[in-house]
Amino acid sequence: MHGLVQIIGAMFVLGAFLLTQAKVIDGRSRLYLGLNLVGSVILTWIALSSQDWGFLLLEGVWAIVSAVGLVRVAIGGR
Repeated sequence: MHGLVQIIGAMFVLGAFLLTQAKVIDGRSRLYLGLNLVGSVILTWIALSSQDWGFLLLEGVWAIVSAVGLVRVAIGGR
């Protein structure tokens, strides 16, 4: 089960990346930031539960940056 959740989290992050590379969505869109936020929160939780500190740092920062980006988009900023 743990591995399946990890794959789902990775698919959210990778899906967002692939969609931007294919120019289907914009890298500043709510969809892109939302997919990154959901995926990185899942992966942050997994990294924390397995005490994988490097992965926790990477995904935790990724989640924070995505959340800040979503807030900025929501209030109309850049």
